[in-house]
Amino acid sequence: MLTTVLFDLDGTLLPFEQEDFIKLYFAGLGKKLAPLGYDPKSVVKSVWAGTGAMVKNDGSRTNSEAFWQTFRELNKGLPDAQSQCDDFYIHEFDAIQSCLKYRPDHKPLIDRLKASGLKLVLATNPLFPLSGVRTRMAWAGLAPEDFELVTYYDNSTYCKPNPDYFREILSKIGEKPENCIMIGNNVAEDMVAATLGMKVFLVNEFLENPAGADASAFPQGSVEDAVKYIASVR
Repeated sequence: MLTTVLFDLDGTLLPFEQEDFIKLYFAGLGKKLAPLGYDPKSVVKSVWAGTGAMVKNDGSRTNSEAFWQTFRELNKGLPDAQSQCDDFYIHEFDAIQSCLKYRPDHKPLIDRLKASGLKLVLATNPLFPLSGVRTRMAWAGLAPEDFELVTYYDNSTYCKPNPDYFREILSKIGEKPENCIMIGNNVAEDMVAATLGMKVFLVNEFLENPAGADASAFPQGSVEDAVKYIASVR
């Protein structure tokens, strides 16, 4: 029996190409940290290193702890950047919505699923603080309160594509994998949920498949197609 739907955010509920988002993100963050003496190129290098530490996280600490330990080690002698980054996500991050191909309103869709009795999880890769996730959710007309659980870097100890990321979610919501479906656009990061016994649906409008894996076996289509598929497998 299907009881729970997990949604990815970037490229799934939010219509943008990852490269467009990353370009604007680093430009904005580099500008924010420049007054502290951070070189824009070193910001890019440090953020990617911190991201790598989060992706490799083994559950022994939060993703935020993994990120900031790595970031600080690479920027010894410079003022701590965490408070400025937090401020960036609250005040400047919203401008990056210019990367959107169009502005969606997924609130009716989400409300419809909730009204049907389904539990909803925003299973966005937990690489950002909640403020950064909240801002991006608003671009789709959504808020954390629309979901039973939202993953972000302070409440998560794993990242996609580690299957333990999904196990951690299941533990928090008290669900079995066979009762869940993961909706996402990244073949490696989202479809890995199938290895745990979850159903999956590949949103292919902004498909991410850098390894060129064969994705033909996955049911796929638009977000609306995913909703129809959910109805068919309940």
